[in-house]
Amino acid sequence: MIKIFINPGVFSRFADIIFKPLLIFCILTLFLGLIFALYLSPDDYQQGSTVRIMYIHVPSAWLSMLIFFIMTIYSIVSLAFKIPFGFIVNSAIAPIGATFTFICLFTGSLWGKPMWGTWWVWDARLTSVAVLFIIYLIIIFFRRSFLFTDVGEKITAVFIIVSSINLPIIKFSVDWWNTLHQAASISKFSSPSIDSSFMMPLITMTISFTCIGLLIAIIRINAEILNRKDKI
Repeated sequence: MIKIFINPGVFSRFADIIFKPLLIFCILTLFLGLIFALYLSPDDYQQGSTVRIMYIHVPSAWLSMLIFFIMTIYSIVSLAFKIPFGFIVNSAIAPIGATFTFICLFTGSLWGKPMWGTWWVWDARLTSVAVLFIIYLIIIFFRRSFLFTDVGEKITAVFIIVSSINLPIIKFSVDWWNTLHQAASISKFSSPSIDSSFMMPLITMTISFTCIGLLIAIIRINAEILNRKDKI
């Protein structure tokens, strides 16, 4: 089982098997999520219909951090055990993480304007997510900046590991500092403070966004594997 995550050939064969079922599941969850979000979810008593931005903003925020966490794990494993597949994964999914981070920032600005009266504030959470977006861009830039690919990948992996310190800053910034951004409404250590009428669309859209991210990741990882085979 573990070979799926470290062996390019095994990963490609497994990806071919799950791609179509995953695509169907993705379409279904996206359809259900949009129905829940647009028609069944009520307006918020304070925010009105703008609360629906949450169904795009929150899943994008979670995925932006999850993808970087995955890249950090692969960077550690690749450097420690000399497994090149981790470099392939990092190269393939960095643009996906950057895209979700951009969506998070963009929708956050749309959501913040009517609530805070401004498109942007140098809030601890917003600033740390903006830093994450810049880190993603640097990683993508590194991919094309080194003459020797193997050297560049190792330097990039080290940079990813060091930059991962930003993840807990993003996560706990609303607890460590006095910020405009609201605290987490869902926590594994306590019961959710969000009503079930908002929770169901949020969970459904999160599953859908995760499936979308997985589908794009499979396509990009397979393309990266083929691209490296052609160069050998």
